[in-house]
Amino acid sequence: MLVHVLAKPARIAEPLWMIVSGMFRRSPWSRLREISLWFIAVSVSALLLAAEGRPNIVLFLVDDMGWQDTSVPFAEEQTVLNRRYRTPNMERLAAQGMTFTQAYACSVCSPTRVSLMTGLNAARHRVTNWTLRRNATNDAKHPTLTFPDWNVNGLSPVAGIERTIHAKALPAYLKDLGYRTIHVGKAHFGAQGTPGEDPKAVGFDVNIAGHAAGGPGSFLGTQNFSAVWRKGDRIWDVPGLEKYHGEEIFLTDALTREALSAMDASVAEGNPFFLYMSHYAVHVPFAEDPRFYESYLQAGLDPTEAMYAAMVEGMDQSLGEILDFVDERGVSKETIVLFMSDNGGLSASGRGGARHTHNRPLSSGKGSAHEGGVRVPMIAYWPDVTAAGSRCATPLIIEDFFPTVLEMAGVQSPRQIGGKIDGVSFVSLLRGEVDLARKGRPLFWHFPNHWGPQGPGIGPSSSIRLGDWKFIQYYEDGHEELFHLGNDLGEQNNLARERPEVRHRLRERLNRYLKQVDAQFPTKS
Repeated sequence: MLVHVLAKPARIAEPLWMIVSGMFRRSPWSRLREISLWFIAVSVSALLLAAEGRPNIVLFLVDDMGWQDTSVPFAEEQTVLNRRYRTPNMERLAAQGMTFTQAYACSVCSPTRVSLMTGLNAARHRVTNWTLRRNATNDAKHPTLTFPDWNVNGLSPVAGIERTIHAKALPAYLKDLGYRTIHVGKAHFGAQGTPGEDPKAVGFDVNIAGHAAGGPGSFLGTQNFSAVWRKGDRIWDVPGLEKYHGEEIFLTDALTREALSAMDASVAEGNPFFLYMSHYAVHVPFAEDPRFYESYLQAGLDPTEAMYAAMVEGMDQSLGEILDFVDERGVSKETIVLFMSDNGGLSASGRGGARHTHNRPLSSGKGSAHEGGVRVPMIAYWPDVTAAGSRCATPLIIEDFFPTVLEMAGVQSPRQIGGKIDGVSFVSLLRGEVDLARKGRPLFWHFPNHWGPQGPGIGPSSSIRLGDWKFIQYYEDGHEELFHLGNDLGEQNNLARERPEVRHRLRERLNRYLKQVDAQFPTKS
């Protein structure tokens, strides 16, 4: 054991060697004390050494990326939008691993991110809309509804912070296992002025550019990644990237450089690492990435859509650089890569062309209970586990990532504060096995809030998917929608009246779950 420990990097060996060598130069009582310290040190080192053999894990999360914003087909056949975008590194990852065609998130960002970090459904953790300032709601005003006191302050690593969900976040569990936990990019876990705004407070060893805001001031280094150029609030300014201020560099590229540097330090130290590569792209405000913009403009896209497509390609290049890094450092066989988006693609406003069309064949987009708002691209690569080029049509949801990542790291039955975890590990799916835990398992969404824009599926609502059936109940006027996604992926044919028995069964199942988790609801003003 001693020889093995002293062969480790200096962070373990040097303190142990100091204790051992000192034992032979001291009095008997001093030696007794030193022997006690020796056993403590060996115990600590054993925990550190237990990290050996654990895989590196890269969780690559994109902001507001739609199901169709890629050259990788997630539908049965390639679509017009698949032919618009160039994402060769997503293709590369899909060829190595497994493409999930029915992966889901929440319809807006903070609920997704808190579910990812805690394993809890949004109805349970109550961070049901996007967060920003302490004790301030971001619900738009509504003429007939009053909205509940949801957890506007987001995730908190400590108890007693008002209007937060107190939980232990994913990186804190991984840190306990000896992982070096790295956060790069958008955080958006907790409101400004609360503990959860700082990724380091929730378990990350390294925080690069993460804070309370859910979007960047700017994507341009020449604008210091600040909102000053648009006369915006400085709360949106991306922190910690001052070395790039004034440079001709796009935010996606700057974040990638910092991520590579942080991973390099981990590999040099011999630590397993967890990289949460959480890009601000492809969120507004769109900007021209000079590496790719002109080619899309020349292809006939209007300037807004050319900016968007270029940002997608820039995100994909970031993915490629991370894949190249693990190859070049010789750790590709021990590095898991997970790719996901935090909600459906923006379509209600801010895009070029007709609204609510940017995620076709899916209906609507970000902020909507329809598929365009919640169905997202997902790819997973686990060396020697996932079958190359495989596809999986089993539905899963964002809170499933929490137990999955922990199982990958060696934790079989994680426990969350409060004793509940809604997520179900999808490790068996990655292995190509039949997942009995998912047979008959419903997926739930709960949004008792008002995002603001109008459009199909947008508004205060709750919904359930069970098998191919999807039921949505709306709180503004009480209307209901029932779709059979197997026959009607675009949610164009509401079967609520034609199939009352299915509508009743799903409504009952949904409301039973909402009652079970003590969900909040809007009320009539």
